[in-house]
Amino acid sequence: MAAMTRLFRSSSSSAVFSIRRSLSTAAATELKPQPTPPRVDPKGRNVQWVFLGCPGVGKGTYASRLSVLLGVPHIATGDLVREELNSSGPLSKQLAEIVNQGKLVSDEIIINLLSKRLEAGESKGESGFILDGFPRTVRQAEILDDVTDIDLVVNLKLPEKVLVEKCLGRRICSECGKNFNVASINVKGENGNPDISMDPLNPPAHCFPKLITRSDDTESIVNERLRIYNEKSQPVEDFYRGKGKLLEFDLPGGIPESWPKLLGVLNLDENEEKRSATA
Repeated sequence: MAAMTRLFRSSSSSAVFSIRRSLSTAAATELKPQPTPPRVDPKGRNVQWVFLGCPGVGKGTYASRLSVLLGVPHIATGDLVREELNSSGPLSKQLAEIVNQGKLVSDEIIINLLSKRLEAGESKGESGFILDGFPRTVRQAEILDDVTDIDLVVNLKLPEKVLVEKCLGRRICSECGKNFNVASINVKGENGNPDISMDPLNPPAHCFPKLITRSDDTESIVNERLRIYNEKSQPVEDFYRGKGKLLEFDLPGGIPESWPKLLGVLNLDENEEKRSATA
């Protein structure tokens, strides 16, 4: 059942109840506008967070790390689309045409895929989530806002030059499916902004011969995706900023520099959370 798809088509109370059930978690406390979020108690309730940011900014990298730290599922709509593309299902051909042109997948398709993922997680007892890649439009944000309480929206930011280099450097191991990045980035800061350096995220030796490039990671498609993001998705930032839930974070560099600083602004301590999770 695609409860979110039904909600997209109709605002009937039964549809709202169905999708609310798919997204159900412990009650969330709405954040008021503030520079940093309150400390998370991993034993109290599971978070409901959204990660925003341009293609290639690192949403998946940091969301997946926080997913492990906080014990909640990381749900990336990009992964859901790629899984559908590889499934030879009824949507695969249509999705291939959209993705290869660098266009945004329609609200209806994304909501359908996300609904199925949430329902599957619910059946396994999942609670809470970190959404990555959704919502991408104000319409999607409004739908999500109708059915659940988002605690925090983290907006990751990098200069466009860095984003393009990162996207062109992305590689996937065709055997294990893990993501790597072979780009060595050194971008000079402009207009008073600091220089940004990022070392490659190289694979182990046995993965090197099996690395492949995503079909949509060409310079023309990357530039088109960034253009579309700036045109359609940035208004989502304004939507959440108006609700006092948007936390903007300029990545200072690669993972070694950015991860501890991100934990700091989120009021999280990696070692403390790991001890709590195993206590």
